[in-house]
Amino acid sequence: MRTAEIRRRYLDFFAERGHTVVPSAPLPTPDPTLLFVNAGMVPFKPYLTGEAQAPWARAASVQKCVRTLDIEEVGRTTRHGSFFQMNGNFSFGDYFKEEAIAFAWELSTTPVAEGGYGLDPDRIWVTVHHTDDESRTLWRRIAGLPDERIVARGDEDNFWSMGVPGPCGPCSELYYDRGPAFGPEGGPAVDEDRYMEFWNLVFMQYERGEGTGKSGYPILGELPRRNIDTGMGLERMATLLQGVDNLYEIDETRPILDRAARLADIRYGADATADVRLRVVADHVRTGLMLLADGTTPGNEGRGYVLRRILRRAVRAMRQLGYEEPVLVDLLAVARDCMAPSYPEVAEAYERVADQAAGEEEAFRATLRQGTAVLDSAVAETKAAGGRRLPGAQAFLLHDTYGFPIDLTLEMAAEQGVEVDRDGFTALMREQRERARADARARKSGGTTDTTALRTVLDQHGPTDWRAWDTLTTDSRVLALLGPSGPVPVAREGEIVGVVLDRTPFYAESGGQAADAGRLSGASVEGDVLDVQRPLPGLVVHQVRVTAGELALDDTVHAAVDPEWRLGARQAHSGTHVLHAALRQVLGPTALQSGSYNRPGHLRLDFPRRGGLSATTRGEIEEAANQALRRDLPVGVRWMTLPEAKELGALALFDETYGDKVRVVEIGGAWSRELCGGTHVEHASQIGVIALTSESSVGSGMRRLEAAVGVEGFGHLARERDLAARVAEQLQAPRAELPERVAGLLERLKAADRENQRLREQAVRSRAATLAAGAEDVRGVLVVTATAHGGPDEARALAGAVREALPAERPGVVTIGAASGDRAVVVTAVNPAARQAGHDAAALVRRLLAGKGGGSPELAQGGGLPAARLEEALGAVRDAVAEGPDAHR
Repeated sequence: MRTAEIRRRYLDFFAERGHTVVPSAPLPTPDPTLLFVNAGMVPFKPYLTGEAQAPWARAASVQKCVRTLDIEEVGRTTRHGSFFQMNGNFSFGDYFKEEAIAFAWELSTTPVAEGGYGLDPDRIWVTVHHTDDESRTLWRRIAGLPDERIVARGDEDNFWSMGVPGPCGPCSELYYDRGPAFGPEGGPAVDEDRYMEFWNLVFMQYERGEGTGKSGYPILGELPRRNIDTGMGLERMATLLQGVDNLYEIDETRPILDRAARLADIRYGADATADVRLRVVADHVRTGLMLLADGTTPGNEGRGYVLRRILRRAVRAMRQLGYEEPVLVDLLAVARDCMAPSYPEVAEAYERVADQAAGEEEAFRATLRQGTAVLDSAVAETKAAGGRRLPGAQAFLLHDTYGFPIDLTLEMAAEQGVEVDRDGFTALMREQRERARADARARKSGGTTDTTALRTVLDQHGPTDWRAWDTLTTDSRVLALLGPSGPVPVAREGEIVGVVLDRTPFYAESGGQAADAGRLSGASVEGDVLDVQRPLPGLVVHQVRVTAGELALDDTVHAAVDPEWRLGARQAHSGTHVLHAALRQVLGPTALQSGSYNRPGHLRLDFPRRGGLSATTRGEIEEAANQALRRDLPVGVRWMTLPEAKELGALALFDETYGDKVRVVEIGGAWSRELCGGTHVEHASQIGVIALTSESSVGSGMRRLEAAVGVEGFGHLARERDLAARVAEQLQAPRAELPERVAGLLERLKAADRENQRLREQAVRSRAATLAAGAEDVRGVLVVTATAHGGPDEARALAGAVREALPAERPGVVTIGAASGDRAVVVTAVNPAARQAGHDAAALVRRLLAGKGGGSPELAQGGGLPAARLEEALGAVRDAVAEGPDAHR
């Protein structure tokens, strides 16, 4: 049974039993604690924790997930995949254990001809929590399972919580016996390769308190409404129903593996090491496809870094298999054909996906060249200092600056006989991640680090009455004041505090739109609203600086958005939609926005593209945008279901989460139609003007447009006009002739530079000939030392020229120094005859500079020498050569 059919049967089964089928959420998640959806329940988390009321009593989904914690295990085991799909059925206070167990058993064992999966009931084992006698009894009655196939396990295996105070409960897992060929008998407690888990039923019935680990917390009592969260691994069920050994061999991954094997001209199954690499390629290419299709772009931080690492691991695995040509586009096309039956959007987005992947692979190939040179130099320095361990900071630099994977650093260093301080590297990585997470948490929580306090406010008072779409002012009551460490009773003049109001007119930062600015005022307080965030669904937190008086709990305040700020924000956000539509009009439908930010007077928009835009293309985009403003296209808002919006052709941002009803903003009808929760103008002409200010690269295969909007747009154009007027006045030329006049000036400057360079080279050759003629014979070696008149560049050029001017049959050693301020550099070059005699330029430089410097045996350089000691260093060259090549190694 193909994977797409397993998926269809699952959704049909639960739809027939009263479940609302909920589409998969995009892989990127707005949850600040997660980069990607990593479990099927993540999109339902607010409903399961009680933060929001579920719009359905029961639901079913097939959720796309990505986990990379076990990425090193991908390909080595039968169970680890970085991308996987989780089939889930959920109950929000509706049914509980009996129905969940009955549904799982029925779908698993019903014959294929009757719509089920047809698993042999006699080969199914289950586990239950050791205290859960109710589940044991239900398994006996519903499935007729004997006691020996109902295994009791402890908290570590069969009790679930999210790791923080909140819902928790026992779980029951289903396993399938794959037979003696896969391991010893005895049930899942003995061997989980033979007995493969394929379904987990979580019974959320308790509330847990503070604590650590799987069991280090108290159970506070029963939940008022019990929930069901189940997860059936789609890839695992496909592994069972397709009769293959592991999840890399199912129909959605095996074709990628086979194509990789053909390209590398190897046979899968012939070599264990090669098999692991082929499985890594198959897994990572599929994961890369799904992440790219959902709008993630390769980068150096967060989600972008995860994607970059996955794509580069795939490329590297192919290189390890002996295939060094560009490969991603070829393999991604195979992955597209595998996944399109379940996710048609991957085929629709493929042109963009392939372009981004090709750009990333091209950049990685350049990284390999550059990073390899840096690594080789670092290894040489480590060895020269007598060490055999590359510092963790050096490995981190390679990773952080050059995108060099740590496993590649480890392998290449080992090939040169050097270890890597992996612990030091890991510590630096941990520090970097913690800083990023802390910044994200603080930003999203309005400045407080106490997430428990935020949940308490939401539980006690419910969601904020949010009125940003309707008004600029409200009279509000202060429900909570949150300091950096938690709730405070009062905020005094000069203090900054997080403020929760019962109702608010302030727009909380989201969808690329900056938060509103404004003021809170009351009988005894004045305060500036600095930022507005939504740290939990439904809860709005204002960051407020008290400018006069005191702000206390239960105070009544007048909340007022700065009307000029809001107008500018509306212009910028609507301008972003207009620019996005103009971009697609000029470049085509693949120019999809992958990120944006807008604040009063300014907008930026990121989109996938290899190579910059020409001046002509930028002009066409700007003109298309301003033509929309000139036509005064109407701006409208409509509410509809997500399927209706997609049917209408509305564009969705991939990193947003949408509910049952979505808000569609239209500018000129179908010309611009996007899902959006932002604030907008009523007519396009109210934007004023859109003036492009820059177009740049923000990573491999990603470009960024920035523009000034409204009054700021007019100001930008006025400054451009004034600048052109000043240049025209200085050149005494009409504005229309400025391009030709400036081009003529540049050409004359280039000609002058070329002539200067020719004269410098001529002077170097002339001086090199003079220095070579005056070379000193030191024990049969021609030695030249001198000081360059310029800086390091001239020293290198002169050293090379003198070396070439020496007789080829005589060993020659040339050392040139150059002072720059109070520091100096030394460059040494040796000719082939000197190399044959054992002389080494890098070793000589390190001797002259007490271990500093590096390079090749033929040409090396070192710096940091005090300028006053340059002559002393040059004078030491003769002694070093006289002592022979072994003396300065």
